[in-house]
Amino acid sequence: MSVRGELSDAAWERIGPLLPKRGGCGRPWRDHRQMVNGVLWRLRTGAPWRDLPERYWPWQTVYERFARWEVDGKWTGSGRRCWSTSRFATTRWAGWTGPCQSTPPSTKPTSTRPAPAKGGLQRGTRWKIRAVGRRARLSAAPAEGLTTKVHLAVDGRGLPLSTVLTPGNTNDATAFGQVLDSIRIPRAVTGRPRTTPARVLGDKAYSSWAIRRLLRRRGTAATIPEHCDQMANRRRRGDQGGRPPAFDRNIYPARNVVERCFARLKQFRAVATRFDKLADRYRAGIVIAALIL
Repeated sequence: MSVRGELSDAAWERIGPLLPKRGGCGRPWRDHRQMVNGVLWRLRTGAPWRDLPERYWPWQTVYERFARWEVDGKWTGSGRRCWSTSRFATTRWAGWTGPCQSTPPSTKPTSTRPAPAKGGLQRGTRWKIRAVGRRARLSAAPAEGLTTKVHLAVDGRGLPLSTVLTPGNTNDATAFGQVLDSIRIPRAVTGRPRTTPARVLGDKAYSSWAIRRLLRRRGTAATIPEHCDQMANRRRRGDQGGRPPAFDRNIYPARNVVERCFARLKQFRAVATRFDKLADRYRAGIVIAALIL
């Protein structure tokens, strides 16, 4: 009897071969499918690991394998190989566009308050490692709190390609280069991973000359609207302000795929609200949710 939210047979046929196999001596591993279903149950409900139902094996076994594969990079590698083996990957790459966006600082890490500094490591450094920052006081969110911001790049179908975590008080533009460098899609046969999209779509938060120069050096077209204060400053300088950057209003509406991707990812409650203390564990949950998409 299948349970809602568990892997279907068709999904397991795609994901199962990408997971590592047991080699050498030792006891055989427990069923990978039950372990992945246990991780998905926890991501979907946002419950503590200790509340994992018994049908998914002991929670210690599921968490240990989940954490070990996160350290080894197996979750990220499985997601990239799954994207590269998609039947749309080759045909859609030539005209692929990479919308980039970050969540507003509303993903509140409820249990990520860092411990006191040890071994000379400052408190602020610990918060940065765990991707935790103080949210600014805004009219829409008057209460301050610890937050985490998720930066995401997706393809033209709205499937995640790279994920970067920063503290909630980090500006979106400062993480753009890291998001772009994290895109590494293996080819279906041989060759270097694909890292450069044909076009990048972003909102006004990414409107900076540094980002535009970076994309120009990589041969990537940019569809990013100019911020109002940048427009005013350019007009104030007159001829020395230069020409306005190119902007295609007909292409820009395609950026909505990244918004829809965030909406689909936040169907997993453990992604919508951060309960993980460590940033690496939280990011691994996002990668697994993206793998399901």
